[in-house]
Amino acid sequence: MSEPQLSKHRHISFTAHYTGYIWYQMGISHPLLATSKGKTLAMIANPIENWAEKYVGGSMRTTLKARHKMLDDHLIMLIQQHPDLQVLEIAAGLSPRGWWFRQHYPDIDYRELDLPDMAQEKQQALKQIDPTSPDLLAVDLFTPDFENAFKVFDQNRPLVVISEGLINYFTKPLLQQLIQSIAHYGKGFKALHYLTDIYPEPVKNRLAKVIWSSSKLLKVISRSAFTFHFISPDEARSFFYTAGFNTVDVIQPTFYFDDRTQSTTTIDEHPEIMKDQHAGDLVWMIHAQHPNPMS
Repeated sequence: MSEPQLSKHRHISFTAHYTGYIWYQMGISHPLLATSKGKTLAMIANPIENWAEKYVGGSMRTTLKARHKMLDDHLIMLIQQHPDLQVLEIAAGLSPRGWWFRQHYPDIDYRELDLPDMAQEKQQALKQIDPTSPDLLAVDLFTPDFENAFKVFDQNRPLVVISEGLINYFTKPLLQQLIQSIAHYGKGFKALHYLTDIYPEPVKNRLAKVIWSSSKLLKVISRSAFTFHFISPDEARSFFYTAGFNTVDVIQPTFYFDDRTQSTTTIDEHPEIMKDQHAGDLVWMIHAQHPNPMS
């Protein structure tokens, strides 16, 4: 049986190509959301990834799987709590999340947003997969048009904003601007949740030196500033508090995937450790909330 035809997306960063293909390999994406370039990058990286998983205990693809699962798990938890949930995925790129959640939770309102070129490419793919899928919102996050994306939703229902693989590409001032915008534009909703991954400074990890070197190379190849902003969970929490959120949880895979915490949907099994220590994970998940006191 021949392999499904992969997408020929253009206007996509090489990191998005790679991530999109890893999602496809995980069995959670559609062939039209994976690219031949992503397949090539995955093949090139495979020997290094295999070595890292065998001798270091983790790799970039295992990190991608961990962050994706944590985000999905928390989004499912929120849907179970709020059946009328609305979702805005920003910088959606080749993410299969919107397609998957619309299939499995058809009652929620799930919209995706990206820059115009990427939004057009993604929409063409989604319309081939499901002609009833909603149009993507074509918006630059750092323009006044970003506020208009929130106006397509009902403020009487809770809203989740979600991003993956995004915020480490921004400088700290730009990141602050983005989070402040999300908190400000979403403050009128019944409840606002922001789910995102974030890469902390890679301390306490045997891959730390490799990652530091790779991040410098990544800046050159992707022509973007991949930056580590925080060294402790408390530092990340304080940043989100300052930006306008009043409840912020930092979830670390070491504790989240521990056998003692897998049996529960909460993240408070090890509250003191999780709040005060960097466990050495390469990626964290942030769940920031801004409940409306009038709701």
